[in-house]
Amino acid sequence: MSVRRADPYRDTDVIDARAPRANQTVVALLSLATLLTGSPLFVALQALQLWIGLRFGRRFCLACVVYFAVIQPRIGEGPIEDSRPPRFANLVGAIFLTASTLAYLAGYALVGAALAAIVAGLAALAATTGLCVGCEMYRFSARLRGIRPGPIARIDLAELGAAPRGEIVVQFTHPLCTDCRKLEDELRSQGREVVTVDVAKRPELARKYGVALVPTAVAVGPGGVVTARLA
Repeated sequence: MSVRRADPYRDTDVIDARAPRANQTVVALLSLATLLTGSPLFVALQALQLWIGLRFGRRFCLACVVYFAVIQPRIGEGPIEDSRPPRFANLVGAIFLTASTLAYLAGYALVGAALAAIVAGLAALAATTGLCVGCEMYRFSARLRGIRPGPIARIDLAELGAAPRGEIVVQFTHPLCTDCRKLEDELRSQGREVVTVDVAKRPELARKYGVALVPTAVAVGPGGVVTARLA
């Protein structure tokens, strides 16, 4: 059995990137079952499962439990990513599936089928390609809430506890971020001095410098002047 870096039930701020795709596969299949049979039972059950998972956590999400208990131990842990976008996508899916169920029960089968078809299509897209529309909606809404990625002109090295002799790299990271680890290893292999900022522990710095995604890395010269954006 491969060693997990992120515990699926404790490290809930991150998630194995393959887990949401497994969940989206189940959502797509059950939504398709409703379209093929005309019965709202399948979308109702999936809506209920999503709401329970959102409210009580991954231990109560059947697709999640199957993935982490059966599939992940056999194929290994996938890339680790922020869990907020897929969680938001689940919320959007739960709303659409609930609306589909209510439409069927109210006698508006065509409306219910249309909503189920939207969920089935988007879930299938996410499961097969990794393109999660709900996740992209979350990232867009983050910008509206003020988490805006943009150019970083200067960094206050004193608040990072850094006193470099020359150019350094400041990397905004998360301890469980797969891409962050790869980037840091790559930068250090190039002989660069890297100062990391854990956004989980220093969220105020992420907001101050407009860091919406990790890894974000910039080259910093004397006086904290940013000379290049590396990632």
